Amino acid sequence: MAVSKQEKVNEILSILDKYYPNPQVPLDHKDPYTLLIAVLLSAQCTDVRVNQTTPHLFRRADNPYDMVKMSVEEIREIIKPCGLSPMKSKGIYGLSKILIEKYNGEVPNTFEQLEELPGVGHKTASVVMTQCFGLPAFPVDTHIHRLAYRWGLTNGKSVEQTERDLKRLIPQEKWDKAHLQIIYFGREYCPARGHVWETCPICSKYMRKDLRD
Repeated sequence: MAVSKQEKVNEILSILDKYYPNPQVPLDHKDPYTLLIAVLLSAQCTDVRVNQTTPHLFRRADNPYDMVKMSVEEIREIIKPCGLSPMKSKGIYGLSKILIEKYNGEVPNTFEQLEELPGVGHKTASVVMTQCFGLPAFPVDTHIHRLAYRWGLTNGKSVEQTERDLKRLIPQEKWDKAHLQIIYFGREYCPARGHVWETCPICSKYMRKDLRD
């Protein structure tokens, strides 16, 4: 007998709990500002590379006041290993300047204010909202989007649709944990390339049939 989508979600959450009972934020940080910068740097870059780069940056500037003492070019040189350094360095300098001018150097805690900052999109804002301020959010990047589609939890039309579907299917109190669990599970058991669905603890049960060939 076919299981309902909600039964499938409950089973997937149980599997994630089994493999990753206490997932930690993969980006090294000490406060909302350093997490904001780390998440911004993680766009099209691995968390490992970001964690190798941020110590060099944060030794120079781990707060907006010190960050704006550097030039965009100096920031760019430090963060070059993370890729997209011209855009990211402008974003880091620009948002640091705004935090000083509008928020007394503090990171704001609303989606609207965060998403107005240079270089900060909805996913970045969602990570900061949930990890730093404990506010309900479900950050969905391309990896979570891919897995949710692979497992038949969304139609795959857009990241925005996937976020809506996961928020509807997963209880709000589990959003933060599930977001991290899916990231770790995808890296270890459900990669984009070289994936063997038959041996994946989730795909062996719930992978979309049209993706199995």
